[in-house]
Order: sequence, then structure tokens, then C-alpha cells
Amino acid sequence: MNDHLSKSEITKDSLQAAAEAAATTVGEVTTIITAAVRDVAGVLGGFATEVFEIRDSARRAGAEHGAGDAGDAGDAGDA
Repeated sequence: MNDHLSKSEITKDSLQAAAEAAATTVGEVTTIITAAVRDVAGVLGGFATEVFEIRDSARRAGAEHGAGDAGDAGDAGDA
């Protein structure tokens, strides 16, 4: 049996394959970007937590230091 594809069917198949490849590529890029945004948000959130912990530690240290010298206690939170 001799099956011959017409030019229009070959063109349709080529366009379909190109569209499928483009959709797959867009999906993969979207997944990469989504993961990157998620990772960056997580890292920035961790950094913010560290900054809050450092600030609280500095306030506690200032309060402890200020217990012996009341004049310096208010300056620790301003830094």
C-alpha cells in the first residue's frame, strides 16, 4: 500500500509539531521561572527573619547593658 501525503497535510503536521514544541518550551520556561520566583521569595523571607532576629537581639542586649547604665538603653533600638 502506497500512502502519499499531500503538501497540505505535510504542512499541517509541521505546524502541529512546531506548535507542540513551542507549547512544551513555554511550559518548561514557565516552570523554571515559577521555581526561581518561589526560591527568591523564600530566601528573602529567610533574610527578613534574620534581620528581625538580629534587631531583637540588639534590643535585648541594649536593654541588658542599659540596666546598669540607663542613659544608653534608648540608643540600641535606633541602630
